[in-house]
Amino acid sequence: MRMFCYQCQEASRGVGCTVKGVCGKTAEVANLQDLLIYTLKGISDIVQKGNLNVQDLNDLNHEMVKALFMTITNANFDDEAIENEIKKMITYRDELRAKANVDNLHDAARFQVDSKVDMLEKASSVGVLSTKDEDIRSLRELITYGLKGMAAYTHHALNIGKENNEIYAFVYEALAATLDDTLTADELVALTLKTGEYGVKAMALLDEANTSKYGNPEITEVNIGVRDNPAILISGHDLTDLEQLLEQTQGTGVDVYTHSEMLPAHYYPAFKKYDNFVGNYGNAWWKQVEEFESFNGPILFTTNCIVPPRKEEIRARIFTTGAAGYPGCLHIEADEDGKKDFSPIIEMAKRLNPPKEIENGKIIGGFAHAQVFALADKVVDAVKSGAIKKFFVMAGCDGRMKSREYYTEFAKKLPKDTVILTAGCAKYRYNKLDLGDINGIPRVLDAGQCNDSYSLALIALKLKEIFELNDINELPIAYNIAWYEQKAVIVLLALLYLGVKNIHLGPTLPAFLSENVAKVLVENFGIAGIGTVDEDLALFMGQ
Repeated sequence: MRMFCYQCQEASRGVGCTVKGVCGKTAEVANLQDLLIYTLKGISDIVQKGNLNVQDLNDLNHEMVKALFMTITNANFDDEAIENEIKKMITYRDELRAKANVDNLHDAARFQVDSKVDMLEKASSVGVLSTKDEDIRSLRELITYGLKGMAAYTHHALNIGKENNEIYAFVYEALAATLDDTLTADELVALTLKTGEYGVKAMALLDEANTSKYGNPEITEVNIGVRDNPAILISGHDLTDLEQLLEQTQGTGVDVYTHSEMLPAHYYPAFKKYDNFVGNYGNAWWKQVEEFESFNGPILFTTNCIVPPRKEEIRARIFTTGAAGYPGCLHIEADEDGKKDFSPIIEMAKRLNPPKEIENGKIIGGFAHAQVFALADKVVDAVKSGAIKKFFVMAGCDGRMKSREYYTEFAKKLPKDTVILTAGCAKYRYNKLDLGDINGIPRVLDAGQCNDSYSLALIALKLKEIFELNDINELPIAYNIAWYEQKAVIVLLALLYLGVKNIHLGPTLPAFLSENVAKVLVENFGIAGIGTVDEDLALFMGQ
């Protein structure tokens, strides 16, 4: 076994990747990521045992969430970048340990490595399988993956200038707890729910950051065709990178298109002033291999999800920034003021052909909480009149597996008196279908990116208030969620913390859930997998 990773839905054979990640990462990258996480746990051990105040750890707080973000599936494939991050975090750790002067620290707070060879040797003994008890391992990984997702959202908010020290404090608390062999399974289950609580705080923080700077998303038709200009494709999730790119491309004759999870950027009022912000190109992340070829221009990855390119010509057109990285691709760093120089991307775009059109038309979105609240009377009237019988939350991730065609078929077969609430790239399974509307309300209400699942929770809580219900689970809302990576994990934990039950999760349940941990989730929260489309429709509709 050269590596072991089971953090995403594509874990090999539903068990784990042991030679190379299905995502494309090498064993070396996987092991370095394990060591980076171990180093972050050591830092957390010092912070907890030293009772250090996170307000005094400003730069370290920021680097911690970035480092966690780097280990998310499909974010960073660059072994050199991860090696450098380990060195940086060890330097932080050792300086912190000298100041804290704490005894009884865990090995994660003390180990030393002098070379990449040393790193890989150390990594072999501190990875996922170093926790021998299967249930304890399962809970530790569930918490860790939730923290990775939380770090991603916290990092985005930080880029806009918003942060919450309570979230940083919890990250240290939870990471340190995963080193504590005295904690029982019950105590780790409680910590898992607490992770969901702080996931809600992180998503609320990012929502505040995005809307305070860019305005509340509004109903928007997004063009999916192309113009005859050279262009840049921006992928990932970070809105500040998009803002800087749009500012720097003004007057250059270069258009900008969004890709995958950047689609919801079109819903924000602040971006509508840019006349070269043309539309969205392509579909969910996993189709990029062929879609990048037809796009012709350069691609900027602000975060995950990168698919290793098969052709050198495409790799040469990929740029990364932030937590993202890929070997041989130019990585653009921010200066001390957070400014990034995207001129190499712009100059490349000018030399290349315009994108080839692969589809045309428009798709509609922008149904985040503020917009839906503005339509509340119309929605409530439709529910009271029986025009809307049920809402289906189909948020989450898309992926390559053929089994995910289930979600397209499910959407097609839903009764005409139902509405889909969605967020994340799962929407690409059905957001271009002609599903019609109910009294002018589109049957697919897209709230935005995966982090905007927070909007869906707020909408549910608002409906609970309007209908004067005691329990959110009394609402005519069913949850049929697709997952792929760790941001979906924190969304799930957030929903569980908010009291949502009977969530169906697919296309497969996480490989990192042991039999006993899965049993706890089933018995306490009604978590279930998916069956056939017809079986699940009958179940959800109470037939």
